[in-house]
Amino acid sequence: MNNIEVEDFSKFIVIGDRILIKPKTINSRTKSGLYLPPGVQEKERIQSGYIIKMGPGYPIPIPPENEDFWKDKAETTKYIPLQTEEGDLAIYLQNSAHEIEFNKEKYVIVPQAAILMVIRDEGMFN
Repeated sequence: MNNIEVEDFSKFIVIGDRILIKPKTINSRTKSGLYLPPGVQEKERIQSGYIIKMGPGYPIPIPPENEDFWKDKAETTKYIPLQTEEGDLAIYLQNSAHEIEFNKEKYVIVPQAAILMVIRDEGMFN
């Protein structure tokens, strides 16, 4: 796990199709009342968490223009946007996640392809 020493999230720039997720706190007690040892549920193949930041999406190549030397070259990269939004609850594959630690809290970075489903509830954070 990488420990990140930065003041706030505003300095984080997520690249491409990657997504920064804050994993949900895991309940150490099962529905039947049994207590699980630490780390058991963290190793499950499918996890969930809230999307904190996202990259711009998948870059698409710029079509070649006329090779006229007097024209300014517009080198702006265009992106296909991601389907997710900040605040969504994401269900993702744990084996594709890369863990980081920021302010003594665990976060994961996953590619959009590792996200199986999102739950978008506009009133979730109100």
